[in-house]
Amino acid sequence: MDKTQDLALPQMRKSVENLGSSTQKYGDPTMMRFLIARSMDPEKAAKMFVQWQKWRSTFVPLGFIPDSEVPDELEAKKIYLQGLSKKGIPILLVKGSKHYSAKDEVQFKKFVVHILDKAIASSFRDREIGNEKLIAVLDLKGLSYRNVDVRGFITGFQFLQAYYPERLAKLYVFHMPRFFVTVWRMICRFLEKETLEKIVIVSDENERMYCIREIGEEVLPQEYGGRSKLVLLQDVAITPLNH
Repeated sequence: MDKTQDLALPQMRKSVENLGSSTQKYGDPTMMRFLIARSMDPEKAAKMFVQWQKWRSTFVPLGFIPDSEVPDELEAKKIYLQGLSKKGIPILLVKGSKHYSAKDEVQFKKFVVHILDKAIASSFRDREIGNEKLIAVLDLKGLSYRNVDVRGFITGFQFLQAYYPERLAKLYVFHMPRFFVTVWRMICRFLEKETLEKIVIVSDENERMYCIREIGEEVLPQEYGGRSKLVLLQDVAITPLNH
């Protein structure tokens, strides 16, 4: 831990207390995620942390979102959890061609939380450390105009940025169709610089090989150059995330 962190961490914890909340249950790795997300500004990080605590207590009162609360989204069978990369990071895979705009917006938001929580929890050893990340693969092969859900995309990224700071290690986008490029540019307007820097549009063999090396052939499905089979999210048993 460097000098900046040595100073920022206690300042942030004090600021959280001044805002009427507590950091007692959270270790330094958790607090650091919020500090990094707010450019090591203790006051801004404390505000973000308290907002996250309030959101978590109201939106996820059980500490996790059970399958029973997101049945329609699970039925689409569009999310896969492939195991851990070479560095122990969970691999989350999304099939864009199986997604359609949600009829139940609340259920969709719960599904976003369900996905992220389950992916992160899949990397726990004995307990949560607080700095666990995930790698996402977004496959847009076969995407049609019926699958384009700009609001859904923006909601997912906004949840990731506001409530899961520094959880995304990398996002690889495969098979982006030409018609979607304009849509993607519009979505990118809602993304923070730090998020954009973690996105790789896989458009050539070098980028594909880089993805394979980063993730590992053992967990990457065959259609992306790996040796694994697709594993549906709901088929993976995980101990619920406990905040």
